[in-house]
Amino acid sequence: MDVILKEGEEIEPFFEDKKIIQNASLYRFTSDSIMLSRFARAKSGDNVADFCAGCGVVGFHFLCLNPGIKSLTLFEMQESLADMARRTALMDGFQCRIECTRVQDIGKEYDGFFSLILCNPPYETGGFENVSYERAVCRKEITITLEEIIAAAQRKLKYGGRLAIINRADRSAELMYTLKAHQLEPKRIQYISGTPGAKPYLIMAEAVYGGKPGVDVLPVAVNDRSYGGM
Repeated sequence: MDVILKEGEEIEPFFEDKKIIQNASLYRFTSDSIMLSRFARAKSGDNVADFCAGCGVVGFHFLCLNPGIKSLTLFEMQESLADMARRTALMDGFQCRIECTRVQDIGKEYDGFFSLILCNPPYETGGFENVSYERAVCRKEITITLEEIIAAAQRKLKYGGRLAIINRADRSAELMYTLKAHQLEPKRIQYISGTPGAKPYLIMAEAVYGGKPGVDVLPVAVNDRSYGGM
């Protein structure tokens, strides 16, 4: 389906014959998003959410990898990014819902609904000097914190549901503590480095709501940075 592009937008190859709308003046997805969508594991009948969805890359890529999931819902607070996601979905024929709202404000109709939540959140703290507000809120904890994201995930997951999330490696202790504080038990973790043998700079974690203790630590993954970029 043909779509109308807005100023600064372009269509880029995405997955096999699928394409995605990007805007260099806003937020361009990074290879970290692809790493997360590959790390997360689908189960039959999953109702999946993508928190802090941006232009939809994590959710859409996960859907491409797992076309048998039951439903996909994207939550993004910036209308410009949500609109790009809507038009990408139309262009590629993705069946999904796209909600323009803050994660903290997701409606009660979704309480206990999702069996899997994916989230590539803002990693950094601090202000947004020399960066536009639209780009800054995708990268920095200006409008939401890690604790708020995890608290929202607990509310929206059904018991036994999973949260797959990525963050900076130097926030590993904070991530593990916050997950456990909200009854989300880490079950799989994997660090990401930029080159083989290099110090990891990101961590991916899958946590289960109400899960039993015990975590599987996977080998360090190397990010080949073959997708997208800021």
